[in-house]
Amino acid sequence: MGNTWRETFKVIPKLPYKFSYKFEDAAGKKSEQQILDWEIGAHYWNCVRRANGDERTALEKVRHKYMDEFLQKDLHLYLGTTQQWHQEAPNPWVIIGVLPIPHERQLGLF
Repeated sequence: MGNTWRETFKVIPKLPYKFSYKFEDAAGKKSEQQILDWEIGAHYWNCVRRANGDERTALEKVRHKYMDEFLQKDLHLYLGTTQQWHQEAPNPWVIIGVLPIPHERQLGLF
């Protein structure tokens, strides 16, 4: 009873790639933030499986979802820091969640 979790627990392989978004603010300052959300990793591994191990196809599918599809929506990013870089890095922020909300189309008043 005490170790039954070990029978269902599975370690997910480390991602062979780092995914990130690049930004430019209104003043023209460019930034890049890594996406550490578990969902992008799960999506990548699902795409690899569906593409029969073809990493190039899997990467194209991840890029399509996170760039083409998500950027057509009202994209919200949840930010956090990691303890390792919190006090040291000039920009310790990383993306810990991605929430693409469909644009709500409003009807006219008249």
